[in-house]
Formats: sequence, C-alpha cells, structure tokens
Amino acid sequence: MPLQINIVKVKRIVIGTHNFKKKSEIKKILNGLPVELMDLGDFENPPCVIEDGATFKENAAKKALELADFCKTYVMADDSGLEVDALDKRPGVLSARYCGEDSSYEEKCLKLLEELKGVSLNERTARFRCAIALAEPDKLLFVVEASCEGRIDAEPRGTHGFGYDPIFYVPKYKQTMAELGPEVKNQISHRALALKLFREKGMAKRVLRALILPLSLILAVLGSIFAGIASPTEAAAGHAPLATTRLP
Repeated sequence: MPLQINIVKVKRIVIGTHNFKKKSEIKKILNGLPVELMDLGDFENPPCVIEDGATFKENAAKKALELADFCKTYVMADDSGLEVDALDKRPGVLSARYCGEDSSYEEKCLKLLEELKGVSLNERTARFRCAIALAEPDKLLFVVEASCEGRIDAEPRGTHGFGYDPIFYVPKYKQTMAELGPEVKNQISHRALALKLFREKGMAKRVLRALILPLSLILAVLGSIFAGIASPTEAAAGHAPLATTRLP
C-alpha cells in the first residue's frame, strides 16, 4: 500500500456561496475557527455552479469541487432544502427553485401552504436538510450532513432568518424558525448542526492533505530506518548502509 504522510494544515477556506444571508449565517456559526474564511467576492467572476444532483450531498460536492478548481484553494460549499413528507419529500433539492427560478421565498412558502390545504398540522411533518462539502482543487475531502425536524405551520410567522423559516414550525420551542431569532436558530438548525460536524471532522483533524510517496522514496526511508538500527557486529561484518533520503 502507498505510504501516506499528513503534512498540510488548512489556513484559509473560501465559503462557496453567492447567497449573502447564507454566507453571513455560516460566518457567525464558524466564528472563532482558526482559519481565514474568504468570500467568493474575493475572486473575479466566480462561476455559478449548476445544482443538478439528485441529492443535497451530490450538489454540495459538485459545488465545492468546481469552485475549488476555480479558486485554486480550499472551498466549502453547502446544499440545503426542505423536505415535506405529505408532498413526497418535495421541494427537496429543488427548494431554491420551487415555483420558478425567479420566484421569491414568500411565493415559494405560499405555494407550499396551498399544496398542503386539507392536510392536518400533525401530518405536515417536515425537515430541513443540509450537506456541506470541503474540497481542494481536483479532490473532494469530505461531506457532512445534518437535519432539523419540524412541521409546516398553517401560515407564515416571524421576521428572522430567510427562505422557508417563516413556515417551519419547531415543536420543541413552539415557534417557527423565523420567530426563534439567530441566537437559537444558530444552535439547532440543519446548517448549524452540519457546520458543527464540519468543524469536528475538518478542523479538529486540521484537514491534513495526504502525500503519496513514490516507491523509490519509500524504500529509501525504510533503508534509513534499518541502517539506523543495524548492530555494531553487522556494521563490522561489512554490511554497507542503505542510501538515505531526508524527507522535506
């Protein structure tokens, strides 16, 4: 098997989103992270990645990889959305494009409520899902996923947050996500939980990059080790030491 040596610590990560509210939320939740968080706005003409995956995980991975190739550095990207059980998990990965690319989230919420007419509140179970991927150029490092359970309320309520927050009711707090405010939301939301996993998986391990050493260098390293532990008797017997190579 190839020898892998972890040597590189991430110093900066680009937040791969054009959504200002999402970017602000991510920065607040990751406040204190020992890396520099950069914006796509720091790069000239960053692309808008087409989200055509069948799952949130696929879309997050695709965005992270394409943007990492463009930015030439580490990029984190997420894909998230709402699943409503009574609507066969719709809108799902189409959450941002439900009832049209240019429709507002107020229109999207109203469409959902219209589709749920006649469905009791107890049968309106739903969840927010979020997948977050980290990539470097040409390599996907990992993807984490999390969800927040709730139900769709009878009408929009609250002024905080964005997206479907005004109609997503959180039973534990007896309020919609838009009524909770950022202090609570940034502890319990799907994105907050996914970012916690991201921090644990990526930052605690310093997101180290693996270097694959060529076979000749592996043999040289092994030779150096054996030469260093050779007994005086073996050395006196005329065993020549193996060539050694110093690792960078």
